Amino acid sequence: MAEVILMPRLSDTMTEGVIAAWHKNVGDAVKKGDLLAEIETDKATMELESYQEGVLLHIGTTKGGKLQVNDLLAIIGKAGEDVASLIASVGAGSPAAAPATEPAPATATAAPVAASASPALDVAAMDEVVLMPRLSDTMTEGVIAGWQKNVGDTVKKGEVLADIETDKATMELESYKDGILLYQGAKAGEKILVNDLLCVIGAAGTNVDAIVAAVKNGATASAPAATAPAASPAVAPSAPAQATAAAPAVQVVVNEGRIFASPLARKMAEERGIDLKYVKGTGDNGRITKFDIDGYVPAAASVTQAVSAAAPAIQTGPAGVVSFEDQPVSQMRKTIARRLSESLFTAPHFYITMTIDMDAAVAARAKINEVAPVKISFNDMVVKATALSLKQHPKINSSWLGDTIRTNHHVNIGIAVAVDEGLLVPVVRFADTKSLSEIGVTVKGFAQKAKDKKLQPADWEGSTFTISNLGMFGVDEFTAIINPPDACILAVGGIAQVPVVKNGQVVPGNVMKVTLSCDHRVVDGAAGAAFLQTLKSLLEEPLRMLV
Repeated sequence: MAEVILMPRLSDTMTEGVIAAWHKNVGDAVKKGDLLAEIETDKATMELESYQEGVLLHIGTTKGGKLQVNDLLAIIGKAGEDVASLIASVGAGSPAAAPATEPAPATATAAPVAASASPALDVAAMDEVVLMPRLSDTMTEGVIAGWQKNVGDTVKKGEVLADIETDKATMELESYKDGILLYQGAKAGEKILVNDLLCVIGAAGTNVDAIVAAVKNGATASAPAATAPAASPAVAPSAPAQATAAAPAVQVVVNEGRIFASPLARKMAEERGIDLKYVKGTGDNGRITKFDIDGYVPAAASVTQAVSAAAPAIQTGPAGVVSFEDQPVSQMRKTIARRLSESLFTAPHFYITMTIDMDAAVAARAKINEVAPVKISFNDMVVKATALSLKQHPKINSSWLGDTIRTNHHVNIGIAVAVDEGLLVPVVRFADTKSLSEIGVTVKGFAQKAKDKKLQPADWEGSTFTISNLGMFGVDEFTAIINPPDACILAVGGIAQVPVVKNGQVVPGNVMKVTLSCDHRVVDGAAGAAFLQTLKSLLEEPLRMLV
C-alpha cells in the first residue's frame, strides 16, 4: 500500500517549508536512505531522506513551492498504484490533478528498475523498517538521547519516536507511519550509524527477528554495489585525456576499495561526472560529503578553471543604462522580516543610552590576556558583565507571553551574528556561571560555525536576553530591535578615545556607549536604568566580575 509523507517539522519554530530542490521525479524508484528533496526552513536548508522503498507516485508541490507543516509532501508506493483516494483524504488540493496523468508513462520505465533492484535486497517490501536518518550533512552516526516511545507502544504518524543526538544538535525524530513499536535498534545513550536499523514499526505478531536479520544482511550486500556506479567508467577516460592536453598533472587516486560517501555526495558526483576515487573526504573516517564534491577540482583542470572563472566574475552594467538584479527572498530572510516587524510594531520599544568609562577594562583586559588560556575580547567582558547584571535585575531577564510575564531564573544570552543569508542569534547558555575564558571559547566557536554554515536549531533557541555588538565596525552607538520573546536587547558601540574630564582636568579617555532597547509591557524606565547602572559599575571596575 502506498505511503504518505507529510511535510516534517525540522525545527521548533518551523511552520512551513519551501522545496529548494527535488532529487527524485515522479516515476523514479526510491530506496530507503535515498535523498528525496532539500527543504528550506526558516533557519536552514535541510535534506529529507526516504524512510521507505517504492516508486515516487506524487509530489505535493514543485521546486520553489511552499507547504505547511503536515501538508502532503509526497506519496511512495508500487508502480501504477492509484493514489487518488490518498490525495483526497489528506487534502492536497487542486495541484494533485497534474501529477495524476504523469505517472503512467514514467512508471513504465521505472517499474523494471524497481523490479531489478528488489532481488538484491530482501527488505524491499518491509514497510516496517525505520533506518537511522542523516540529519545533517556531516552526520555519520547518531546517539539515542532518549526514546519517547517504548516497545509495545502504539505509534501514529507525526508522533515523536526518539531524540537523536547528532554531531551538531539534538533533534526530534517523528514517525512517518502508524503501527506498534516492535523493536528498538539501540538503547538510550548508544550509537547507531546512519542507515543502520533504528526501529521496527508494524502490526502485532510481526516476525521481528526475521526482519532484523534480513535488514542487516541486505545492508551488507548492497554496500559494494553502491561504490561502483556504472556512470564512472564512462566519464573517467575523458578526464585524463583533457588533463594530458592541458597540463602534465596527473590525478592521484586517494580512495581504494570501498568508498564511504553520503547519498547526496554520490548523487552530485554522478551528475557532475566525478569519480569518487579521486576525491578526498573530510568527514569522519574519510567520508566524502557534499562539501568535498563542491570543492573538488581535477588536478589538470584547476588552472584552466581558475582562468575561465576570472573573466565572468566581474560583470557590471554599461554606463548610463539602468541595470538591476532581483533575487528571491530566502526563507530565513522572510522569517527575520516577519519576526522583527512583529516585534517593532507590537512591542512598545523605548531606549536608554549610557556612556561607560572603559579605561579600567582596557587595562584589565591586557593583564588578563597575559595569563588567559584564550584571548579575551571586550565583547566577552560585556557578555560576562551583562550576565551578572541580569542576575541582580531579573525583570530585564523576562519575556512577554501575552497573558503572563515569565521571569527567567537562568541567564541565556543570545549573541547576534551576521551571516550571508541574514542574522542568527546563537545562545551562550548559563552565561552567569561561565568564566571569561569559557565565554570566549563559546562565542568564537559560534562565529566559526556561523561562517561554515554549521549552526543548528539547538544553537540559537532559548535566549533570555540578546546582545548586538557593532563596535568592531566603528559604530559609535545604535538602537536594536528586540529579539522576541526577550524583553530587552543591548546594542553595544565601539570604544573610542575622546577628551574626558577627570578630577577637574581634561584628559584622554576610553569610552563606550551602550543602548538598551526595552519592551515597555515588561520593563519600566527605572528598571532599565538600574540595570545599566549595574552594568556600568562592573565594566568600570572589572575586578568585581571576578569575585
